[in-house]
Amino acid sequence: MPRTFLPFAVDDISALARSLRLQLAARTGTPGHVEMLNMLARAAGARNFQQLRAQTASSPAPSAPEPEPDLALVERTARHFDAEGRLASWPAKTSLQSLALWGLWSRIPAETVFSEVGFNQRLNAISQIGDPALLRRSMVHAGLVSRTDDCRDYRRIERGPPPDARALIRRLGPG
Repeated sequence: MPRTFLPFAVDDISALARSLRLQLAARTGTPGHVEMLNMLARAAGARNFQQLRAQTASSPAPSAPEPEPDLALVERTARHFDAEGRLASWPAKTSLQSLALWGLWSRIPAETVFSEVGFNQRLNAISQIGDPALLRRSMVHAGLVSRTDDCRDYRRIERGPPPDARALIRRLGPG
């Protein structure tokens, strides 16, 4: 029989320990596997293990807390942008480059189709490094921009930025 993995959490561990102690004290022998599952379920507030399993299956899975942004990484990346939020220099480290691309991504209008020339002009307006081809290819490779097979049309891919990118975008301000 396959194992069923169920999350087990209680609000008050002291109450859990007290309930288990009372249930074990009322027994004469060592509880079996199913008996122990039922004891844990009762200590958590369910009638038995079956009810606990049913409650867990019907309740939505708790979402993991969002990781905190790496503010040191954000600050190191922000140094490559000028006061107006334009990319002033291309970072040497790949981790900084990836984050810098998100800063550029935030300054490309959503749902707008650009020609290659138009996209290069937009990249030149939001960066000072003078290499729109590098930025264009990097953004396509990173999945931030899509282009047609003939490289005629470019558009920003709408997706949620990761926490570090959101922090950088806030740091750079409106574009």
